[in-house]
Amino acid sequence: MSAFTRSISQIFKGAARAFQTFPAANASALGFAIVTMIRIQLDWPQQEAYNFLFNCLHWAFALGAVFSLAAITAAQSRCNKARSFLMANLLGAVAVAATFLLLYLFGGTDPALDASRITRVSDLAAARVTVALLVSLLAFIILAGYPKDQSDFARSLFMTQKAFFIALIYGGVIMAGASGVAGAIQALLYRGMSMKVYEYIGTLVGFLAFTIFVGYFPDFRKGQVDEKREVAQKQPRFIEVLFGYIMIPIALAMTAVLLVWAGKTIVTGVGSSFLQLYGIATSYAVGGLWLHIMVTRHESGQAIFYRRFYPIAALVILAFEAWALLIQLSGSGLKMTEYTFILIWIVAAAASVLLLILKDKAHTAIAALISVAAIFAVLQVVGYQALPVKSQVHRLENLLVSQAMLKDGQLIPAASEPERALRASITDAVNYLAYAEDAKLPVWFDKHLGESSTFKTKLGFEQTWPLPEDDYINMPGGYKGLSLILQPGAVDISDYRWMVSLQDYSGKGNASATINGDKGLYRINWTPNTPPGIPVLRVELDNRVILERDMNAYIDQLTAAFPPGREGPPTQADLKDMSLQLETPEVTVLLVFNNIGMNVDPGQDRFNYYFNLSALYLKEKP
Repeated sequence: MSAFTRSISQIFKGAARAFQTFPAANASALGFAIVTMIRIQLDWPQQEAYNFLFNCLHWAFALGAVFSLAAITAAQSRCNKARSFLMANLLGAVAVAATFLLLYLFGGTDPALDASRITRVSDLAAARVTVALLVSLLAFIILAGYPKDQSDFARSLFMTQKAFFIALIYGGVIMAGASGVAGAIQALLYRGMSMKVYEYIGTLVGFLAFTIFVGYFPDFRKGQVDEKREVAQKQPRFIEVLFGYIMIPIALAMTAVLLVWAGKTIVTGVGSSFLQLYGIATSYAVGGLWLHIMVTRHESGQAIFYRRFYPIAALVILAFEAWALLIQLSGSGLKMTEYTFILIWIVAAAASVLLLILKDKAHTAIAALISVAAIFAVLQVVGYQALPVKSQVHRLENLLVSQAMLKDGQLIPAASEPERALRASITDAVNYLAYAEDAKLPVWFDKHLGESSTFKTKLGFEQTWPLPEDDYINMPGGYKGLSLILQPGAVDISDYRWMVSLQDYSGKGNASATINGDKGLYRINWTPNTPPGIPVLRVELDNRVILERDMNAYIDQLTAAFPPGREGPPTQADLKDMSLQLETPEVTVLLVFNNIGMNVDPGQDRFNYYFNLSALYLKEKP
């Protein structure tokens, strides 16, 4: 038997052995697969009533699979007794049951509050289970790195990643092959085969891939030395080359860019968009720390330099990121992005200090720190939902009180329109609170305050968004656009004889209709997608063109009334702005639009237009 064949054989033997090694984990994965197949079998009208139940089961079984993996590894690596093994498996079953009950009893949304037909798992409840999954996975990696003479956190982490990608590759190949066979059966033997067959195949392959993942791990029992462990956690040569000669230079180049940005910040101040900084900083902190762990045992010059240089450079960069964060907080207060940024900053700063002091012995402490930060983020009072909402409520109250618009717990419309910057700040805070899920808001805050009409009625001025001159818009690749929506109301069509629907759902890019009028046959054609996306209306009478008009003049009219600004919620506009009347000697035409969007992408030098035509009204002239 060749080494390649022997390797494949060991993979599948390990998958079969996984049922004995990690029974509770595989039972949870099987439960997940069974629930999935039940959902596949039930069509949506039948499944709707059980949707919340199935979601709770899915989350519970997913957590049970990972938690059982950690619990069984703890029992085997620390005790290696039949009783502890049994207790670990029973603990996994308890985790499934407890998670299901907590979600089903306390984790659902109220359909009456979110205008939904059905109850669903709330975002906060899902986030809490996700955190439990993360903590369980990190616990497994730590536990799998024991004893210290055989492994450590870095090697255990690599072994887990290696098992995942091997399972992913095997699962992908099996899925492709099984789907190909099913496709051949459908094409050649049974054309009436349901598409659900492919979904069943995907579910079964997913379960098989999980068993391959679990089965790849070596024997963790205390007192046992499994030769498979050394192979499983050893980095192949191509991985060493990838990390040392490709990823480290990329990470160092990114470090150089961020250090130059830090120097520029000293001279010119923070000039970058906070959202951009958030994305770059998060990627650098997470990716840089992960790479540092992955090259822990590399002896190349690049790896040694990176391990020494990264923590110091990270601390310098983090100091300037803190400056940018303080500026952002002073302008718009604490929101979800800023909250997440703070947690990542704390973890990254602490991890850098620990790496400088403890070096590779800091890995377990860093994993514990990540777990603590994740748990903190989903707590009731100080979590990512509660704390930003409290901050924005406090910010909004201060803004309103400064303008005498909040008194004795009652909103009072502004006596005179505040300055633009203040109006924009009030709009920003109101919209964050109005669309925050499960937020505990003060009694004076109308839940419809995020709507343009309610906002104007309650506060006395229109919603105000940042000007086009905002730095975010003027960045290369920045966004500048306009989004209008027709506010609710009636349209007087008493003067018109015909209402023509020109909605096109075929994807062909145009719509047409005919009318038998007193003067002859009218053919109306609406072409919304002609390059560069500017709609054209064409009306013919007995094959003679009597009206052909593009929307360029109308676009100029709209942009004059509503200057394009940064991306935000659509602006509600009245019928006067959302309609266009056109005259010819033969007919009068009225176009009414539901919503209109346009934006420019400076980086691509491209303009995009979107006109959703509600209806066309037409009357013949005498």
